[in-house]
Amino acid sequence: MSKIFAFSIRKDEEPYLKEWATAHPEVDVDYTDQLLTPETAKLARGADGVVVYQQLDYTPETLQTLADLGITKMSLRNVGVDNIDMDKAKELGFEITNVPVYSPNAIAEHAAIQTARILRQTKRLDAKIAHGDLRWAPTIGREVRDQTVGVIGTGHIGRVYMQIMEGFGAKVIAYDVYKNPELDKKGYYVDSLDELYKQADVISLHVPAMDSNYHMINDETIAEMKDNAVLVNVSRGPLVDTAAVVRALDSGKLFGFVMDTYENEVGIFNEDWTGKDFPDKVLKDLIDRPNVLVTPHTAFYTTHAVRNMVVKAFDNNLALVEGQTPETPVEVK
Repeated sequence: MSKIFAFSIRKDEEPYLKEWATAHPEVDVDYTDQLLTPETAKLARGADGVVVYQQLDYTPETLQTLADLGITKMSLRNVGVDNIDMDKAKELGFEITNVPVYSPNAIAEHAAIQTARILRQTKRLDAKIAHGDLRWAPTIGREVRDQTVGVIGTGHIGRVYMQIMEGFGAKVIAYDVYKNPELDKKGYYVDSLDELYKQADVISLHVPAMDSNYHMINDETIAEMKDNAVLVNVSRGPLVDTAAVVRALDSGKLFGFVMDTYENEVGIFNEDWTGKDFPDKVLKDLIDRPNVLVTPHTAFYTTHAVRNMVVKAFDNNLALVEGQTPETPVEVK
């Protein structure tokens, strides 16, 4: 009987893990709520493969411990692989899979809802109402249909976000290094990022984090944007120079900022800081601002998406264990 061991299983993931295990009685499934580290890796002893999800790095030490246990088949329940030491993984002969598409709608919906909230100034209005101030002015909103929405990255998530924004009646433009033929035929694409920055009232990022786009949103690119633009980042924290955004919010250049990912989020997001000293002054300042909406990397966090992440990761790992081709392999290079 094959055995798969899963790390960092949350309570909300347990029902879907058990659902998968019930559907695969030929596989021994075990799990822990602990993250994968060189110390906890030993919990997987006897397993043929592991299913994982975490913000911590998959360090050379962690990978070596798994390999020493005879485990080199690893399936991520998420998209990102940038926290894996790929040189070590390649050296040890790891086979890795991820779940690149678990629910584009979850992330796109979140981005759209938060965009509309910024435009209608709901955070300011909620605070006023909570204090008994029921006056309208000066908290006046902007209609989504009056905006030009610029979408950077037209993959699965970006395209759903475009559809939602068009449902509101907004004009949508887009930029992508790799153009979608259907969108290209319909004339959505502008020729350059500069052109998008100059035309868009709302700029939403839907691209992966790579060296080539590190801090693509910075002082210079913000200067190219229209006054009172709204910036939306539900993709990856390193895309945005946070200090530059703070300066733009201070100067009034940016009308608002939607932030579900943060370049320094590891060790801060998905932790309870109630009654404790908050460890990041910049993030605390952003959370407190009336025109900034911060969520702790939860755009993906829906029942639909979580089920897909668990089920697809286990399907992938079983394929690896049985020597078959998994649905979504990651190139280890």
